[in-house]
Amino acid sequence: MRLKFFVALLLAPSLLGAQPTPKATPKAAAKTAAFDARQRPRNLTDEQLLDQVQRQTFRYFWDFGHPVSGMARERSNKSYDYGDEVVTTGGTGFGLMAIIVAAERGWITRAQAAARVSKIVNFLWKADQYHGAFPHWYDGATGHTIRFSPKDDGADIVETSFMYEGLLCARQYFTKDTPDESNVRNKVLWMWEGVEWNWFTQNQNVLYWHWSPNNGWSMNHQLHGWNEALVTYVLAAGSPRYAIDKAVYDQGWATGPDYLNGKTYYGQTLPLGPELGGPLFFSHYSFLGINPHGLKDAHADYWAQNQRHTLINRAYCVANPKHYKGYGPNAWGLTASDSYQGYAAHSPTEDLGVISPTAALSAMPYAPAESMLALKHFYNDLGDKIWGPYGFVDAYSEEHNWYAKSYLAIDQGPIVAMIENHRTGLLWKLFMSAPEVQRGLTKLGFESPELKPAGK
Repeated sequence: MRLKFFVALLLAPSLLGAQPTPKATPKAAAKTAAFDARQRPRNLTDEQLLDQVQRQTFRYFWDFGHPVSGMARERSNKSYDYGDEVVTTGGTGFGLMAIIVAAERGWITRAQAAARVSKIVNFLWKADQYHGAFPHWYDGATGHTIRFSPKDDGADIVETSFMYEGLLCARQYFTKDTPDESNVRNKVLWMWEGVEWNWFTQNQNVLYWHWSPNNGWSMNHQLHGWNEALVTYVLAAGSPRYAIDKAVYDQGWATGPDYLNGKTYYGQTLPLGPELGGPLFFSHYSFLGINPHGLKDAHADYWAQNQRHTLINRAYCVANPKHYKGYGPNAWGLTASDSYQGYAAHSPTEDLGVISPTAALSAMPYAPAESMLALKHFYNDLGDKIWGPYGFVDAYSEEHNWYAKSYLAIDQGPIVAMIENHRTGLLWKLFMSAPEVQRGLTKLGFESPELKPAGK
């Protein structure tokens, strides 16, 4: 649900259009009805509030995981016309990170976490794959592909990379000699080694996002930066058997009209990205695992990139040039999410008056004081309208008196993971310790304090 979503809309405008938010499934509705408002305690310290938000948001992946596969459901309401069985690949990758956080913080036991992750890995082991890559959506009961759009019914290497962000973190975390933990490590390694990243170049110096057994390369979506998919190139470069060359990164990713920027907005000079930075998920999804602290290459300092992107997005909301109700220093954050007129990639250049809580909350590492202001406002002032059984709902608009009833895996996962990275760096430590990540970053010319010298 991101950039490719809007490509899909061009091909199949009836998929979304301006339809209202779909009705909740019976299961989701029952959970919502059973939710006790007393689960929003007041007068919390900052640390208690972070605990409360992380733990409640984690419930999306734990309580609402698919009963057969354990995978994360795409959303808490019906996924348009696809029914209740839709599970998401990338959202599950982020959910795996949330499960690790929950185990580390003691909300569940390590054994419970390992059993759930093992269940997910066993499902993926038998599910449809395409040259080792996963599709965007699965049927959570059967493991068969559910098409994302008319021609998107096969491999999706960006969703695959988000899944492996979570799977590699899990492999690095579950190191004990128990049946579940050993199963996780072994099957993740075997599946990971089978992803044919270089096949997705079509012998060109660029990665192609999709391939379908029915439609081949007809979507023809080359993966150029700057967007959410840096981790895709890093993992492709670090593959032990099917690695891409550095030229694929240099001539494929690091090109295009929305790559280099260099302009100054609201006093912040932005190294990369489209006008005014684009939606904030650009600074979240790849960086749930990749630690941007001290990360540099020939094109950017990635801590500066993500921090400035965040501050530009917030400054735009504070300036509020469209004079929307409810925007301000403690109410900011534009990113892709549901809206009152369907799904949209909210950003300063596509501002519909909709605030997405995941935007500010997942920016906690980059702007902790500003993000905490937003968190307190969302929780203390708007909680009666936007807080529920799985944390904050996907989005809201005071301007339009609209408050989503939905939760999306791809938005809930980064809240848990990025708050944890802010607090302890847990997921950064796990992901950056993986040898394939070290190899990929080094091969592509990155510098980082976490990169070990060759041979160490």
